[in-house]
Amino acid sequence: MAVKRILLAEDDKDDQFFFLDFLKDRTDFKLLPIAENGIEILEALQQAADLDLPDIIILDQNMPKQNGLQTLHLLKTDSRYRDIPVFLYSTFANEYLLEQSQKGGAIMVLNKPSNHEGYDKMMNEILSLIS
Repeated sequence: MAVKRILLAEDDKDDQFFFLDFLKDRTDFKLLPIAENGIEILEALQQAADLDLPDIIILDQNMPKQNGLQTLHLLKTDSRYRDIPVFLYSTFANEYLLEQSQKGGAIMVLNKPSNHEGYDKMMNEILSLIS
């Protein structure tokens, strides 16, 4: 399986650290520079050449400036990005988030893991859904 490039939007420094630390030994994906909000995700994508676009985008729902659902909507209405699989993740996923994510074109809403095994499981699930 080819290495998947992942673009993560996560504003919380602790969660960024956990994502990087818990998954540092994985060889099945490469984490691109982390964006701190949806606006930074869109800026990073606009600067990327078509061959450098990520294979997967993971959006934290609760971010300043532009949350996950808002960013999802902008990604899925842009022809350049609409085919990139997008996952939302959050510490709290309610029915509204689940419904709006599905309507917006997200592959899935994931609960933020709290340990190494949780991050491994989340990444395995993501990779299994897009291969």
